[in-house]
Amino acid sequence: MLTWGDDVEVHALRERGWSIAAIARHLGRDPKTIRAYVNGEREPGRRRRSAPDLLGPFVGYLAARFADDPHIWASALYDEVTRLGYGLSYVSFARQLRGRGLRPHCEACTGVRGRDTIEIAHPPGAEHQWDWFERRQAPGAGPRTCCLPPCPTPGGSGGPATTVSAWSRARHGGATARARWSARSGSCAGAGGRR
Repeated sequence: MLTWGDDVEVHALRERGWSIAAIARHLGRDPKTIRAYVNGEREPGRRRRSAPDLLGPFVGYLAARFADDPHIWASALYDEVTRLGYGLSYVSFARQLRGRGLRPHCEACTGVRGRDTIEIAHPPGAEHQWDWFERRQAPGAGPRTCCLPPCPTPGGSGGPATTVSAWSRARHGGATARARWSARSGSCAGAGGRR
């Protein structure tokens, strides 16, 4: 690959009557490379692709699909062109699709920056959130599915910190405290029937 400066020098020396072999010796390049730049077969600053362009045969098809539906997903197009013989990965396909600029510009799809958005009100007590998790399996017992109680309304007691400390007290306080915890939360049901 020649830089823009080398290309200017090649053309200037050629206009002065230098031979291609003399220019190649002067710049320390191969004569075939110099000849390609003199004839305009190669462009300065751009490397020649070592692999053939695999998206080239599908450009017409992709342009037609974008004309039909400018919002079509790239994954759907990838599925279609792989059935037609495209052989690279989805990531390569998406990169080539962006690089060629085949998707038409849609102002509505460019994002919501700077535009009004809708805020959805969530009044206290109108909604609840329950979080589920599966505890590790203890030796000789099955897995236990637990449901953590929702956080109360702001300003109330029994939030996540209170819930954790209550469980901690129940764990260290013996069977009576465990029973109080289970009754209070009503949340854990073990595989072995133990609450």
